Amino acid sequence: MLFSIALLIVIVFIAFKAAPVEKKEHTAIHGAGQIGLLAALALFGVDYFTSYFYATGEMMSALHPYNLQKYGYIAVIIIAIANAVFGFLYMYSLGVFNEGGGSYTASMRYLAPGLSLVVAVVLLQDYIFTIVVSSLSGVDQLLSLTNSYNITWIVHVGIGIALVTVTWFLTIRGRGESSRVVFTMLGIFLLLTVVMAVGLFLARSNHVAAFPYVQPSSTPSLGMAFYHMLTASMKGLVALSGLEAMSNGIQFVIDEDFALVKWGKQKLPQLKGLWDFYSGKSGIGRMVQTSFLFYGGVTTAFLAYFAVHFNAFDGTAGRSLVGNLSFIGFTQIPGGTILYWAYQILAVGLLAAASMTAFQDLQATEWRDVAIGEIPEIIVYRDKRGTFTRSVTIAYVLVIIITFIIHGNTSLGVPYYGIGVFMPIMMMGFSIRRHILRNFPKGFKRSLGAFGAGFAAVLSGLVFIGQIAGKWTEGGWVVLISFSVLALTANLLLISPIGYREPKQIYRIVREKARVQGAMASIVEWQSLKMQEYRYNLLVRIAQLFELFGIRRPMRFEPPAPAGDYDHALHVDHPEAPSLLQQYLDNHPKEPVLGGAPRETAAGNTEGKND
Repeated sequence: MLFSIALLIVIVFIAFKAAPVEKKEHTAIHGAGQIGLLAALALFGVDYFTSYFYATGEMMSALHPYNLQKYGYIAVIIIAIANAVFGFLYMYSLGVFNEGGGSYTASMRYLAPGLSLVVAVVLLQDYIFTIVVSSLSGVDQLLSLTNSYNITWIVHVGIGIALVTVTWFLTIRGRGESSRVVFTMLGIFLLLTVVMAVGLFLARSNHVAAFPYVQPSSTPSLGMAFYHMLTASMKGLVALSGLEAMSNGIQFVIDEDFALVKWGKQKLPQLKGLWDFYSGKSGIGRMVQTSFLFYGGVTTAFLAYFAVHFNAFDGTAGRSLVGNLSFIGFTQIPGGTILYWAYQILAVGLLAAASMTAFQDLQATEWRDVAIGEIPEIIVYRDKRGTFTRSVTIAYVLVIIITFIIHGNTSLGVPYYGIGVFMPIMMMGFSIRRHILRNFPKGFKRSLGAFGAGFAAVLSGLVFIGQIAGKWTEGGWVVLISFSVLALTANLLLISPIGYREPKQIYRIVREKARVQGAMASIVEWQSLKMQEYRYNLLVRIAQLFELFGIRRPMRFEPPAPAGDYDHALHVDHPEAPSLLQQYLDNHPKEPVLGGAPRETAAGNTEGKND
């Protein structure tokens, strides 16, 4: 027992010392809430890394009831290939869209505003269900400690709400503080997993008995076996939202080279291409996404192998799949019961912390949704730490409601989580393909790049359909309805009075309330003007439709201010140039009114802006 306690203390100490610390001078140089490589790895990677605790369990749950678990390697190969394809797509995209926005910005620039609008609302659904599923998966790991995996639903709900409350509190405290906590936990997780792996190999060599074999209820036909393999493959892909999260949240990353790149540029200048690829904030994002490339395939293969060897699956012995394997592995170590408890409790904390990825990306998405006219302006509020606290709190309330609705059942939330992200990945693939065809000269490089981006887009589309088909009996069919309702609702909100945005209002939201400057601000201003053009054209078409039935509905508003070209709006050649809205504002000053200017929703100092 003393050995395990000492080992645990050493692991915690190493992880804590390696964790990033936000210093005051960093805030002064880079701005409030801006983070470096280690913090980005923690906040934007934790959702992906913690899929370790549930993705393989979900995958095997689709196979072992039909005695197909021995073919799990096929699903693992599919998962590994998909991870690599989508990972390389997003690593390349960070060079094109290095000011943030992800597929939201990409589809607006290269496809159509209507598709960008759908991407925006689908991502909101995905992020909210990320929080739901991650928190409830943490509950499953906690209950595995007492073999209470199948306890009454009210306990799942209560513990789940408690976990997401802690996550919400850490998030509104600021990115720097929360990233240190999460990185420390990830470090402990990595080192303990190595110890667990050693224990599992020891258990295998010592011929530790497997759990009793359970006879399958039925033998599936070849067609049904293929369907179950499809289901298993799709369930193992639930955590790819981390790719979009990093691309979307790159605006929160500091724009400087991390230590390895600085060293490489000095010591190994012959690898200039490599260092340039990982340079600046895009390089930090790419390094985070590089860690995604092989992680899913390696960890899924590792867990699936030992799950089959020991007949250990979700629900076996009242534990989760990982709970069973960690019990076997750690009990091979002297005093390993302590390590087992520590590992499972850590899993609870990490799965709750995985919600931070979604909370961070919700912040990066919702203020832009406000600017384009999809959400009321009152939602935008950024405190002195750089956190959009109202977005975080609204998501927190929605998560609590959803947790009650699904009775704390993780599997009921899974169909909605992970499916939504593949539509944005598909839009990113088609956008990058169009970018390559438009900007690269004809030749092999252009053809290869276009083929690769197109392949990623088509593969994502197939996965999107496969996720719905694979989870059809678990509510996948409802996703079709929710997807259609979201797309329709988004357009209805946009053409309603809520969706109207004039240039002065856009400027206030972006520059004064969200306090965003530079290229990211210019992108969102351009997006907002493009969305107002789309809104106006949509209203014109609706009016024309009514005219076919003899109903004339005159337009209430003049055509919106033109958005212009993306590159011109972004000031690619002159990044120091002022807002593209400035010329409009200069030509349309506020008119004096009797009694003074009307009161507006507070901005600047009143809502957390530093003096």
